[in-house]
Amino acid sequence: MSDLYAITGARIFDGQSWHDEGRLLVDRGQILGVVMDEEVPAEATRIDASGQLLVPGFIDLQVNGGGGVLFNDVPDVEAIERICAAHARYGTTALLATLITDGLEVRARAIEAGHQARLAHVPGFLGLHLEGPHLSVVRKGVHDASLIRPMEEPDLDAMLGCAHLVDHLMVTIAPESVTPEQVRRMREAGIVVSLGHTDADYATALSYAEAGATTVTHLFNAMSPLGHRQPGMVGAALSNGQLSASVIADGFHVDAASIGIALRAKMGPGRIFLVTDAMSTIGSELSGFLLNGREIFRKDGRLTLENGTLAGADIDMLSSVLFLYETVGISLEEALRMASSYPADVMGISARKGRLLPGLDADFVLLTADLDMVATYVGGKEVYRA
Repeated sequence: MSDLYAITGARIFDGQSWHDEGRLLVDRGQILGVVMDEEVPAEATRIDASGQLLVPGFIDLQVNGGGGVLFNDVPDVEAIERICAAHARYGTTALLATLITDGLEVRARAIEAGHQARLAHVPGFLGLHLEGPHLSVVRKGVHDASLIRPMEEPDLDAMLGCAHLVDHLMVTIAPESVTPEQVRRMREAGIVVSLGHTDADYATALSYAEAGATTVTHLFNAMSPLGHRQPGMVGAALSNGQLSASVIADGFHVDAASIGIALRAKMGPGRIFLVTDAMSTIGSELSGFLLNGREIFRKDGRLTLENGTLAGADIDMLSSVLFLYETVGISLEEALRMASSYPADVMGISARKGRLLPGLDADFVLLTADLDMVATYVGGKEVYRA
């Protein structure tokens, strides 16, 4: 196929508006624009997508695994390639490979893997998300309490060093284990600092937003709740426009009604956006796996420890979009933005990804009219076709 091509016949959502008669024109991995048929150059290859929907590629900022691989278990570039390929089957065109709380040696290997994946230009690899170990034991969730600890200077140095080795880095921290000054230094280095796995109160959460935190990790889960006298971390996430917040939309982590309430309550310009928090099960037939030596069970769409504690999620990004649209009841357009435009804004990459606009990367997904997968394109190249 030529470097210059046009997707024809599809109904195109550019991230803001639908184009019923347009053609998506792509050249050398970048979008030239949505043009009318007569504007398509004669030399352009035409790809017929009649009856299909063409939407921005999904951006997932919390992916622990996929394709049978858990990043904590195999923190190398081959695992990142496998994870990205597994999630591309469900429309994800960019993701942060996520390391759950683990030991120093595993973290070092994960950072090096991220660096090598960057150099190798692995399709779909955006960067790393280090979720822990600087969290709160009280709100640890499935994280191993024995590995949770305060951030010390060598830890901060590792974070700052990682920011130079990968293009994009998100770090989830709890105020109980990290100081405001450490947050400031990470933010100055270009790290996206997210508050999560914390029992911090409302005032503390706001002070950390002032210090440079811009995001809250998996809203409602593993954090101080919204109370009528104590607004908690949930209250801070919803009322502070500086903060965006991710949400896991699988119906198990958060009830559909609570997601709807949060969406209506959220103060802007910060947005609520989708993450999967997906584990190794996505794109595999696994019935379970081990996490830090503990058995995780897969059943009826849930991943849990033996005691019932949720252990990540068994959902892909397209299914998350469908849950928002079909069960929560928000518009398809807003559900798509929560999977693409809003995560791009959070990571500061909206000039490159998240929308189908001239000059941006040609990362897009083709769906049937019934919202089933057809194909995924990353950088203008087809990486998956159903």
